[in-house]
Amino acid sequence: MANTTSAKKAVRKIARRTAINKARRSRVRTFVRKVEEAIASGDKTAAETALKAAQPELMRAATKGVLHKNTASRKVSRLAQRVKTLNA
Repeated sequence: MANTTSAKKAVRKIARRTAINKARRSRVRTFVRKVEEAIASGDKTAAETALKAAQPELMRAATKGVLHKNTASRKVSRLAQRVKTLNA
């Protein structure tokens, strides 16, 4: 357990950041899941709108350090590719 005051403060800060990051990660997963569900249902317009909503969310997570920039870009790219091939 933390003994010094600075270590105790660090523990509090880490707990706060962890909660924020967990919420952001959960939010990203929700947006990605909505795109996945729209793709599974075969509805191209719904998939496109869901992708438009998910893309900034993924990039925001990347800028905040929740995801790596390349990971976010890869996820956006793969989702966009799957939406594009829908009913093509």
